[in-house]
Amino acid sequence: MFDYETLREFQAYAYFFFTVFLVFILYGYIHHLYSSEKKGIRNYEKYGKIALDDEITSEPVETMTLREKEKLKKSQKKENK
Repeated sequence: MFDYETLREFQAYAYFFFTVFLVFILYGYIHHLYSSEKKGIRNYEKYGKIALDDEITSEPVETMTLREKEKLKKSQKKENK
């Protein structure tokens, strides 16, 4: 059907375009992290401290609000049914 040279050429083009696609995904993710930290939505430096302070008695990085706790309970009840 296809000769060896054609398959190798197709493989090279696929590799190149897949690499470019992954680069766009990576830069999009970096932009998302940067913009969400700049807007004040998340503080990622707090998450970096998890590796240093990982005792069972240490304070959580983020506390859950009452609304989030209720959503978690509802979702757990649905999973148990």
